[in-house]
Amino acid sequence: MTKIIAISGKGGTGKTMFSTLLIKALSKKTNSILVIDADPDSNLPETLGVEVEKTVGDIREDLKKLVEENKLPPGITKQDYLEGKVYEIIVETENFDLLVMGRPEGSGCYCSVNNWLRQIIDTLAKSYEYVVIDTEAGLEHLSRRTTQNVDLMIVVTDASKRGIGTAKRIKKLANELEVKFKDIYVVANKVNEENEKIVEEYAKELGLNLIGKLPYNKEIAEYDLKGKPLFDLPDNNEVYRKVEEIVEKWII
Repeated sequence: MTKIIAISGKGGTGKTMFSTLLIKALSKKTNSILVIDADPDSNLPETLGVEVEKTVGDIREDLKKLVEENKLPPGITKQDYLEGKVYEIIVETENFDLLVMGRPEGSGCYCSVNNWLRQIIDTLAKSYEYVVIDTEAGLEHLSRRTTQNVDLMIVVTDASKRGIGTAKRIKKLANELEVKFKDIYVVANKVNEENEKIVEEYAKELGLNLIGKLPYNKEIAEYDLKGKPLFDLPDNNEVYRKVEEIVEKWII
C-alpha cells in the first residue's frame, strides 16, 4: 500500500532541506518513491541534484494553447493528452522519480483540467511504495485543497512559538476543510541548547507531536551557499543522521 507524506511549513524554515534528506533516507530502503514538488518556487530539483525540463503547469498551458488554436490531435481527448504528457515529464532516477507541479493556474477556468490532473497523479501514485510531496509554503495547499488523502503531514518549523503555531493552524484548517491526515507531526529546525526546552514546551502546550529537533549545520549552509545538492550530503552528516532516525521511528 502506498504511503503518502506531505511536508509543509512557512518559507525559510528548512522545509525543502528536510524533504530532500527525507527522500535520501527513504531511498536507502527502496527506490519505489514518487517525489512531487508542489511548491511553485520549485527548489526541490536543485537540492536533489535533478534537472527538470517541463512541469505539470507547462503541460496545462500547452493544452490550453492547443485548444485555443484548435490544434489538439484528432482522436485524442484533453484528458488523454494530459495523461500522456504527465508520464513524459516524470524524471526517473535510480533513487526516485520526480514530478514537478510548477506554475499555479493562470487566467481562465482550469477546474476540469485540474480535476483530471489530480486523477492522473492519484493513479500514478498508486504504483509507488512512498509518495513525498514538498508543498508550497504556508497554508495555501490546504485552502486550495491540493493536499488530500495524506497519511503523514510533517510541518517543519523554526524554533519559535510562532513557527510551531503554524502547525497548530494547519491542523485546525485541515479539520475545517475536511482534509484527512492519519497523523500530523512537527519537526523543529535550527534547534540549539538554548531553545531546545522551549521548543518542547511550545509543542506540548499546543498538543503537537514533536518528532525531531534538527540543529544548525555548517555543512548544510556551505552546500546551500555553493549550490551543491543536499541529496549528496555524506551519510555521517549530523542533520541527515537525525532525519534517518525520524524515518526509522515514525515513517517506515
